[in-house]
Amino acid sequence: MAELKYLMGGDNTKKMSLSPVKKFFFLFFLCGLPLSLYNGWLHGFLTGNITSTFYNCSSSRNVTILLWYWPFNRPLSLRSDVCWDLYRIPGCRLVDERSLYLSANVVVFHNRELMIRQQKLPLDLPRPRGQRWAWMSLESPANNGNLRHLPNVFNMTITYRRDADVFIPYGETLPKEPEEHLVEDVPLNKSSLVCWVVSNYKHQHKRSQVYKELNAEVPVKVYGRWNKTPLSSDSLLPTISRCYFYLAFENSVNRDYITEKLWRNAYSGGAVPVVLGAPLSDYKAVAPPNSFIHVDEFASVKELGQYLQQLAHDKKRYAEYFTWKQQWKVKVYNDWRERLCRICLKFNTCAQHKVYSNLEAWVHATTSAYAVDNFTTFF
Repeated sequence: MAELKYLMGGDNTKKMSLSPVKKFFFLFFLCGLPLSLYNGWLHGFLTGNITSTFYNCSSSRNVTILLWYWPFNRPLSLRSDVCWDLYRIPGCRLVDERSLYLSANVVVFHNRELMIRQQKLPLDLPRPRGQRWAWMSLESPANNGNLRHLPNVFNMTITYRRDADVFIPYGETLPKEPEEHLVEDVPLNKSSLVCWVVSNYKHQHKRSQVYKELNAEVPVKVYGRWNKTPLSSDSLLPTISRCYFYLAFENSVNRDYITEKLWRNAYSGGAVPVVLGAPLSDYKAVAPPNSFIHVDEFASVKELGQYLQQLAHDKKRYAEYFTWKQQWKVKVYNDWRERLCRICLKFNTCAQHKVYSNLEAWVHATTSAYAVDNFTTFF
């Protein structure tokens, strides 16, 4: 007969005997628990669920990140412990000296230089066991070039995609500190209904087609090289601040592709962004509620134009698009060093090793379910 002893204080003990039925359920629980935990882990792994406990393992070891070459050939200082000194990321060593290749945990390759043949991969060097080669790009799929010649090369991705191994957005909103919770005045110095800053204008782009239809309904003030009215960096935001609405139109319609046009131009410029690019669901996932207007929310561009006119004349409703600023602030990422240091945050929380067997397909994937099929996981 099984017996369980419960301590009652001091040396006093009380014995409790289990009936055969209770004993059966007790043993069933003990045997079934490990199996249940294993099945839960296995399901999370097979479905590629990055929030499963398999991905939440941790490591306290230091990480060395080797940048094989600087993006756009614009080097920045890496003196001292740059990840800690600038961004308070501990245990992260960021280097650009190729002599440290054998000791690097991650080697990062920026895609643009590979595509224009300005740089090449060190395929002739021995690859240390456990070293990760990271493919990095902030371009949309259409501007990444042909990636078909890069199968089974990289085992880490660093992009603006939320399902990348290391997510490096163009910007994000962060909660304000309690002392920052001040009511911000809604910008009222408006002289234009809609503004757009564009340099690379192509008639076949969806944004160009939407602009032409919208401009037929409401006046759109256009700046930029295309319209021969370029703006300096100092005059960009002050100019946008005089507009009720800013067309944060991306040059590509792709998942998660949300650039500085939203984070810097519209949000920091003090205009309500009218967005086009990533699906509405992607914007909702990263931007504060009621802080933007998506083109896809309207049955037609004409309907969109009518809504913008009505909103500009209704000060109360227009002001509601700025209430999010009471609790949130915008952070725009411009420094490649900060983006690279973020690798350590992900590296230390995920021990998964994998290889991208079809990088081209992963880059062009429209859903995470499809993207997960294009890499192979190893233990």
